[in-house]
Amino acid sequence: MAKLFKDKKSWQKDKSDFTFIDLFAGMGGIRIPFEELGGKCVFTSEFDKFAQDTYAENFGEFPSGDVTKIKAEEIPAFDILLAGFPCQPFSNAGLKKGFDDTRGTLFFDIARIVKHHKPKVLFLENVKGFRSHDKGNTFETLKSTLEDLGYKVFAEVLNAKDFGVPQNRERIYIIAFSDHTIEFKHPKPKNTVTRLGDILEKEVDERYTISDKLWAGHQRRKKEHKEKGNGFGYCLFDEDSEYTSTMSARYYKDGSEILIKQKGKNPRKLSPKEALRLQGYPEDYIFPVSDTQAYKQCGNSVAVPVIREVAKNIIKILR
Repeated sequence: MAKLFKDKKSWQKDKSDFTFIDLFAGMGGIRIPFEELGGKCVFTSEFDKFAQDTYAENFGEFPSGDVTKIKAEEIPAFDILLAGFPCQPFSNAGLKKGFDDTRGTLFFDIARIVKHHKPKVLFLENVKGFRSHDKGNTFETLKSTLEDLGYKVFAEVLNAKDFGVPQNRERIYIIAFSDHTIEFKHPKPKNTVTRLGDILEKEVDERYTISDKLWAGHQRRKKEHKEKGNGFGYCLFDEDSEYTSTMSARYYKDGSEILIKQKGKNPRKLSPKEALRLQGYPEDYIFPVSDTQAYKQCGNSVAVPVIREVAKNIIKILR
């Protein structure tokens, strides 16, 4: 278990005026903006042991484990439920089994906790494909479940590149209120001009430059895909690129979705620090894990600036 920090991080406030819980917490990217806005986290759950270590290092508390084994009554009362519930069952990169996948049924653990505690607000995040999965039936199941529990549901797909992050990352943000008089509006795109060079480090260790063998394999596969008429293959970017493609949890394998051009040598992968910046994490956020685990966690995480803008609109209503 990681030791507790005595000093607060840049996003943590001394005073709080609302409480929240952080389920499927990962690295804590959804938590950060809610703490910035004065919230206090009273309970956290995360299953992955490496993500637990990262979370503990940055928030000073070790998350509870498997949410399916946690009784709702063991969780303290709270105002807002945060949950970036597992997206693999609904992702284009997965098999799209949805609620037929064991991970997909974890939504019903959220519903179980909501039924017991009746919080004021629910904040759920998932991949863009969640809305269209199974011809929209998956989303309708979630929506009707929350409505049956007494909530008014608002959902919108937002893209990280529209909120100052140089990454094309579309996600659905589902916000639900117990107060049916509320008319919630998701934030409008800021359309801030982004540039990849703004988040790149000036000096990067040579170990992030891909090998001759891997680079040759990337080029061969891209050529084969092109000849078949599809667009698969590596994606190459430079400092002046407005944004990258979406970073995924498989980035550690070969870095193919985001490779950075280098003059006179093979392209390189992003460093873990750059991966954090690509997701909009604070500069004082720390990875206490291997590069492989860091990439996995970043790929599974959220674009913090998007969460921040949605959170602002939620807290404005609560206040």
